[in-house]
Amino acid sequence: MSLDLAFSTKVFAALFAIMNPIANIPIFLSLTEGESDAERRKVAVTASIGVTVGCIVSAVAGAAILRAFGLTVNDFRLAGGLLVLLIAIAMLHGTPSHQHSQTESERADTVDAESVAIYPLTIPLLVGPGTIATLIVFGHDAATHGREGALALGLAAFLVVISLAMLLAPWIGRHLSAQVIAIAKRLMGMILAAIAVQMIVVSLQAFFPALSKGLLP
Repeated sequence: MSLDLAFSTKVFAALFAIMNPIANIPIFLSLTEGESDAERRKVAVTASIGVTVGCIVSAVAGAAILRAFGLTVNDFRLAGGLLVLLIAIAMLHGTPSHQHSQTESERADTVDAESVAIYPLTIPLLVGPGTIATLIVFGHDAATHGREGALALGLAAFLVVISLAMLLAPWIGRHLSAQVIAIAKRLMGMILAAIAVQMIVVSLQAFFPALSKGLLP
């Protein structure tokens, strides 16, 4: 059975837009400021493991967890689409998303480089509500249409990219200008907004079948 490369690309693009390795490099550097390159690599490895586990659990077990709470994937698809759209709008305006940022008290509680590998770097900066919502929807779609291999390919490709971005962050940070980061952030915001709108439309079509038949204006 051949892989659905279009689906793999969509998974990769969605995760890249939400977690945005380029835009998160300065955050990684600021959270590990004052640490040696060896310590930063240790943080990057720990965060990579955390992101991998969080993404796999969301994609594989997310739908089952929803059922345990009496929710359907379409319920979560609509809520997740709205949440992802808010993140995208914040990216387009160049402002930090509240769903993927720390509060003042949370920043004050951050103690050392090792502690930031899981919180706040992995959760909520990388594996935040938008990421979880997107992966649950993709996981359900993959299971429904036999695209598990395509999902695994897209997810694995992105995990390699985000891991390399964190491992190479000190070097990349010295060669990326603020303008490049700003442009990348807005470009990813546009892609993410399109994906969010599609999630919302599909969920509304499930709730209102007449929409998919073109019977409503």
